[in-house]
Amino acid sequence: MSLVVAKQITKTFNNIPAISKLDINIKKGKITGLVGPDGAGKTTLIRLMTGLLDADSGELKVLDYSLPKDADKIQSKIGYMPQKFGLYEDLSVLENLTLYANLQSIPKNEQKKRINELLEFINLKKFESFLAKNLSGGMKQKLGLACALIKKPELLLLDEPGVGVDPISRKELWAIVNKLVEDDVGVVWSTAYLDEAELCDEVILLNEGSILFEGIPKELSKTMENKVFKIVGDIKDKRQTLRLALKYDQIKDGVILGNSIKLICESKDDLPPLEKIEAKNCSYESMKANFEDGFIHILNGNFNGESLLAKQMGEFEENDGTLIEASHLSKTFGSFKATDDVSFKIKRGEIFGFLGPNGAGKSTTFKMLCGLVKPTSGQAHVLGISLETSSHKARSKIGYMSQKFSLYGDISVYENLKFFAGVYGLRGKEKKEKINSMIKIFELEKYKKTASKTLPLGYKQRLSLACAVMHDPVVLFLDEPTSGIDPLTRREFWNHIYAMVQKGMTIMVTTHFMDEAEYCDRIALIYKGRAIALDTPHNLISQVGSNATMEDTFIELIKRENDDN
Repeated sequence: MSLVVAKQITKTFNNIPAISKLDINIKKGKITGLVGPDGAGKTTLIRLMTGLLDADSGELKVLDYSLPKDADKIQSKIGYMPQKFGLYEDLSVLENLTLYANLQSIPKNEQKKRINELLEFINLKKFESFLAKNLSGGMKQKLGLACALIKKPELLLLDEPGVGVDPISRKELWAIVNKLVEDDVGVVWSTAYLDEAELCDEVILLNEGSILFEGIPKELSKTMENKVFKIVGDIKDKRQTLRLALKYDQIKDGVILGNSIKLICESKDDLPPLEKIEAKNCSYESMKANFEDGFIHILNGNFNGESLLAKQMGEFEENDGTLIEASHLSKTFGSFKATDDVSFKIKRGEIFGFLGPNGAGKSTTFKMLCGLVKPTSGQAHVLGISLETSSHKARSKIGYMSQKFSLYGDISVYENLKFFAGVYGLRGKEKKEKINSMIKIFELEKYKKTASKTLPLGYKQRLSLACAVMHDPVVLFLDEPTSGIDPLTRREFWNHIYAMVQKGMTIMVTTHFMDEAEYCDRIALIYKGRAIALDTPHNLISQVGSNATMEDTFIELIKRENDDN
């Protein structure tokens, strides 16, 4: 049985097509993934299915009802979880569920039983009195799902439910959703995480409102067989070797994976000579292709390793000492210990990754290092300067991109750039040139006069990064900079990060993308406010097993910590 059937549906906004003559057939008893770059049409398609938007032309049937005329009937039989989970932040867990129960017209005498069933199902019973705004990202995700399930749906529509959520919480969500599928609930799952897309029964890959691929995820991966390779051995400078490899036109993509480098090209004959890329004592090995390889290939992703952002920066001064130091940092909020005696040192030109579940204390530690939060005890030093006593002096050399979009939403892209250039002390000709440079590098020209809060997510992140680096900071803090953005934009960001570090910038980054953790030189794993592991990605993975992934490592090290305590 088909749950959703679309024939030649079209939807435009301001004469720009968001969905273009689309034909789809989504079957019952399956998880169907919607993937694609920012602006591909994923959210628009989901909203059309809910009846919240009307198509301009074409036919759309959901659960055998026609849209838009049967929208009310459809909405009574589907569950919908929008981006950011659709919660009321100032209501408690119980109040959110009660509100959704009332909105779905569930009889009062049945509400308590259904709400208790869902609280047990998502394991939030003991948090029912907590305000939604005080929950971790993983808890918010589960509550948003429960609200969508308050009246058991025939079809569940999830719009990027995993954004900003750690791997453990995402794994728990998948377990919950798989149980729903067993109960005959159909699921449409929009995602920016391509490892999630691989778990779907079928995927629809959209770009600019059209379908580029439709079918089983493995079929897209198969298109990349014998095109993915890795450099293994004693690589002297991984970032330099990657940069040199990407200069060869036949190399379409490449990333650092722990102690090796992954390269993509049409055949083994296209691989560059190892001595030409400063890897003469190394060798090439074939790699199994994954869904992301096929995704980037079908979208014609082609990365040459050059960064216009880094190119317009000067070289940063040599410094062999420690640039960032956390010394016994602790922070308590009332009786809650957000950060508990955390210590580490970061040297010049290092990419230092900060990993941990939602609510582990990553952002609190970040804010103490940036001088935005005062430690309860311990010290934070950046460039040898104590942020408690000389925070203004240190901040002039720091760039900070926060976890949530924190620019001024009601003013334009250009006005945001102008404001932050002024805050960082840029004046006159230098200020004007820097603003124009950021607009060009991050392709913001078409959005120059647009209010920043209305930007697509990928462009919001581009603008945030532009504002954080306008003054060429010596130290850059990036708090989940790629959360929710598509793989092409993520690769663009890491291209800039690699190149800025080559210039001598020091970067500290948090991420929930486990592949990105492998791009870092070293990683600290934070759990319950404490640093439970600190080492290179390769060494951490080796602690778990020779065939372990970074995600396996993340989950296993936290499990071991729980078992030991």
